[in-house]
Amino acid sequence: MATKKYTVTLPEELAEEIRREVGPGSFSAYVTQAIERQRERDRLGELVADLEAEYGPVTDDELAAAEAERRDNERWFAERKAAFEKKSTAA
Repeated sequence: MATKKYTVTLPEELAEEIRREVGPGSFSAYVTQAIERQRERDRLGELVADLEAEYGPVTDDELAAAEAERRDNERWFAERKAAFEKKSTAA
């Protein structure tokens, strides 16, 4: 992808904190990734708005069901990870 230099104004404390964490050579890549993540969130927000306009807002019951499924998935993956780690250390 072609790149182009831009001038942006950032809070100095934030910029210096990030620069210390990622190093001066990775600062632009970090900012690029942050912008890409924000664009994804913006687009997801637009999708949610479009779906809610078409189908109505998500109900409390639907949210509770989705949260229960998320917890189940998280538990399942944690169990698999623990089993894998146990198997790896036993070998």
